[in-house]
Amino acid sequence: MPFRTIEISDPACTEPGISMVTVKSGALKRRADLSCYVPCGFRGGALPLVILLHGVYGSHWAWLYKGGAHRVLERLIADEGLPPMMLAMPSDGLWGDGSGYARHVDADYAQWIVDEVPAAAALVQPAVIGAPLFITGLSMGGYGALRLGALHAEKFTALSAHSSATLVDHLLGIVEESWDQYRLDESDPLNVIDCLKAHAERLPPFRFDCGSEDFLIEPNRELHRQLTEAGIAHDYQEFPGIHDWPYWQEHLADSLRFFARHLPQK
Repeated sequence: MPFRTIEISDPACTEPGISMVTVKSGALKRRADLSCYVPCGFRGGALPLVILLHGVYGSHWAWLYKGGAHRVLERLIADEGLPPMMLAMPSDGLWGDGSGYARHVDADYAQWIVDEVPAAAALVQPAVIGAPLFITGLSMGGYGALRLGALHAEKFTALSAHSSATLVDHLLGIVEESWDQYRLDESDPLNVIDCLKAHAERLPPFRFDCGSEDFLIEPNRELHRQLTEAGIAHDYQEFPGIHDWPYWQEHLADSLRFFARHLPQK
């Protein structure tokens, strides 16, 4: 087993399809949480896995109980024939106001997401083993999805992000912790554009979007501009909206549709 200990909620005590999971994380050197959702109509076969990363101040339950991610997925399955996918919604490791999904001196929040979250999801539903893996997120989670997706491009079938921080400075402007407190142990670039450029030849398909009234709209436009200048294929969209849950709840559907389009053809 990939974890020394694992606790999974009793299905009799949760909403259908939802599991709450706590594992002893080797990457973090402590316990860590994630929420999982398996569509209620899933009856077998390979099940693609979507990792959803939350933003600063949040935790593993945010995508479920502020974003209604499971309801968005079920609506798309019912109304648009979207294929079933499992959702894995981890905490960022709960360091300060937000870990940045990066490697710190005392805990590897990147490895937790890239390696351990899929392993934990597989203990809940083994049908995700060997199936396509996707990653998306909002704000700090969008930063994590694009950066980790680029740095570990071989693991992901496609990437998506909403209202993303694109520079590490964007995170420092909204968390309580100072730069010195982060104590990062990173050899890879911290800014999204540098990671995407460094791995341009092997990037999976990716998209990102931002609300036109979001305080991060200009950084997202700049990322789009730099990617275009570099000749790196991507999809970028702007929609009406600000940096809030109604926007992310609505546009999560765009990520899930994008992932469905990039599933291997049977």
